Amino acid sequence: MSDSAPRRVRVRAPELIGKGGWLNTGGRPYGLADLRGRIVILDFWTFCCINCLHVLDELRELEDKHRDTMVVIGVHSPKFVHEAEHRAVVDAVERYGVGHPVLDDPELATWRQYAVRAWPTLVVIDPEGYVVAQHAGEGHVHAIERLVTELEAEHEAKGTLRRGDGPYVAPEPEPTVLRFPGKALLLPSGNFLVSDTTRHQLVELAADGETVVRRIGQGSRGATDGDPDRARFQEPQGLALLPDGAVAVADTVNHLIRRFDPETGRTTTLAGTGFQWMQGEATSGPARDVKLSSPWDVAWWNDRLWIAMAGVHQLWAYDPADGTVSVTAGTTNEGLVDGPATEAWFAQPSGLAVSRDGERLWLADSETSALRWVDVEGIVHTAVGTGLFDFGHRDGAAEQALLQHPLGVTALPDGSVAVSDTYNHALRRYDPATGEVTTLATDLREPSDAVLVGDDILVVESARHRLTRLRLPEEAVRVEAVAHRTQRAATEVAPGKLQLDVIFEAPAGQKLDTRYGPSTRLLVSSTPPELLLAGEGADTDLARILELNPAVPEGVLHVSAMAASCDDTAANSGSAAGANEYPACHVHQQDWGVPVRLVETGTPRLPLVLAGMDAQTP
Repeated sequence: MSDSAPRRVRVRAPELIGKGGWLNTGGRPYGLADLRGRIVILDFWTFCCINCLHVLDELRELEDKHRDTMVVIGVHSPKFVHEAEHRAVVDAVERYGVGHPVLDDPELATWRQYAVRAWPTLVVIDPEGYVVAQHAGEGHVHAIERLVTELEAEHEAKGTLRRGDGPYVAPEPEPTVLRFPGKALLLPSGNFLVSDTTRHQLVELAADGETVVRRIGQGSRGATDGDPDRARFQEPQGLALLPDGAVAVADTVNHLIRRFDPETGRTTTLAGTGFQWMQGEATSGPARDVKLSSPWDVAWWNDRLWIAMAGVHQLWAYDPADGTVSVTAGTTNEGLVDGPATEAWFAQPSGLAVSRDGERLWLADSETSALRWVDVEGIVHTAVGTGLFDFGHRDGAAEQALLQHPLGVTALPDGSVAVSDTYNHALRRYDPATGEVTTLATDLREPSDAVLVGDDILVVESARHRLTRLRLPEEAVRVEAVAHRTQRAATEVAPGKLQLDVIFEAPAGQKLDTRYGPSTRLLVSSTPPELLLAGEGADTDLARILELNPAVPEGVLHVSAMAASCDDTAANSGSAAGANEYPACHVHQQDWGVPVRLVETGTPRLPLVLAGMDAQTP
């Protein structure tokens, strides 16, 4: 399709509706009529989703560049029960620095109107109110910017483009000491170091956990090394004490591992390039030459710094002996699969802790609401959790217990582990000796980490912007059990053969990158595994026939797709002679979890849109 190819079918964009109302608009509600004349980007997101957070960061430069012609509207569409709470959405919008209006849609009304199937999904609406493109996953900003530029020219010429200020109204800042802190660390001095995530700083607190000793970082987004008043971070999270007394920092949005020296106050960079890792790029090598992806926590274990690489669902490690990084566990597939490290699946690992005997690396696997561990032989195990779509607050035997998107783990002296059960607002405990899960404390507010201090435990109450000191209780808190499953309408499909089509069209001005072999990949699995009689596994074709087991009435199809495209510079220049030997390339990738219900009248075809610049073409 050429850049100027006409769009054959014009589909009017459905209205924006959401029971939770509007944020970042000064209290004013908006409809599509109010946005007529502007190019509108709808960003369907949920704040638990690391891919959604990546898209928020991808959009920042695009928003700045086209601020007078384009409006981004975040449509918050929850996965977890906690994410349907309006207060939690308000917090998330501030926590992640969302600089555009957000529609809170707790009942997924607008999600259904636009037939969205995955987080994140971007929909482009032209100035006349018609849908012109839809993209699932991350990595599409280059294509969208090209389309926005095209739409600006087209509608400027037609007289249908309206320039000017957008509807965004910044909220008033709150004067708290910390703002959505992420993780905390007890320093050898007895003070605490806290990642003050939303303010892009580290904060050293006195032993009382309240008095500020010093702030490290300018407090604005950036990746600058140097002294405390010069250094800059971007939404830092995990902290770990290194053998030399320095602190490793997971500088999450910068995709870096930083080193902070409490003695000199200086910050330097240990690992990462400052750019996000994408499929096909190096996964080992000199630490400063290899890209990382949203490192969320760090822990020193077995002479290496282990990294919870939330952005690619893996564990990595930095080896100071030779200054290298490498993958230590995980395949980049999102899910819950135990076994040898090279075969295991994770889903946004977000918290790490080493057991007191050094035999286990505990981890909070947030998207599967699971507590897991790696043993010294490199085998991955699950203590609590069943998969991506089951969660809740239930104590008892570990195989029946439920968590809800935990972000932190803390090793306790008796060999048990405390879990910062973030979306349940609770501190939980798992005892390997008994296999039981109990609740230690409730009425916390999005706890994201905890630090043991003598007989006390200091909890990072992220959404209360403070550290809360608790005495470790001798008895568990009694909590009424609740269980949930992700509330999305199931797609009715016919039992037997199902045609799965992942729809990908290289954006205008790009072509599939086949220089080094197939440019696409499709991986399919299911929950329960018995749902699929045939069609699971990986291949390079984006179309596949699945066979669904008629004896399994419902389940979830897990689909992971990737496509690589490069700028078609020969096409843009009009001749092969103008081609660039090293064109800019882009990776488009997305994971879907599609709830399905098997009925005889169900559809025999399941289409999933990865990217299509002509989205309304039948």
